[in-house]
Amino acid sequence: MNIVITGASKGIGNALVRRLSADSAHHIVAIARDAEKLDALAEECRRQNNDAHVYPIAFDLLTPGYSFSLIPGIVEAFDSIDVLVNNAGLLIKKDFATFSDEDFDALMNVNVKSVFKLTRALLPYFARPAHIVNIGSMGGIQGTSKFPGMSLYSAAKGAVAVLTEALAEELSDRKISVNCLAYGAVQTEMLAQAFPGYTAPLSSENIAEFVAWFVIHGHNYFNGKILPVSSSTP
Repeated sequence: MNIVITGASKGIGNALVRRLSADSAHHIVAIARDAEKLDALAEECRRQNNDAHVYPIAFDLLTPGYSFSLIPGIVEAFDSIDVLVNNAGLLIKKDFATFSDEDFDALMNVNVKSVFKLTRALLPYFARPAHIVNIGSMGGIQGTSKFPGMSLYSAAKGAVAVLTEALAEELSDRKISVNCLAYGAVQTEMLAQAFPGYTAPLSSENIAEFVAWFVIHGHNYFNGKILPVSSSTP
């Protein structure tokens, strides 16, 4: 399969690229801001599998003009897309009263607007069928536990959840399924930032095993669904 993954330089995105690249049938475009980390990831995948197909693209999703600056690199790697994983995310943890307008814009631009912009830009290139997997959070699901300092992050992930449901309906005629995986506690840098001193029961590698299966097969079972992927929530 031809797969595009954002936020690939660290955490779950990094583990997912490594997991999927172990199968030589998959061709993976790995997107993140840090070119050095992406190159190291591609080299690690080749050490794991001599026939790994990983195409690193260093790109800041806050940059305008995806159609001119990002999409050409993706379509150079492959001309159709089977899976898009909108994994890139940003966390800013603050008391609500101290959030700035700039904080709001940054959180919404990375967590929500980039999902909109990349999905829209790639629409002409999706195969039929195809699968879009948006990465959400348990904090973005109505009725779940919420935590101090996480108001805007949770709001952004809530927007991703609703966008997922709407896109599943709107893109159904194109045979594109859209789902959202709402993560609970996974031991990543972001979790350590949000909950210092807390140790999650799952590592990035643990959850990547499930996510790798889901991005390939999940559209056969789900569409327009917000799926909690959580054995624990701090």
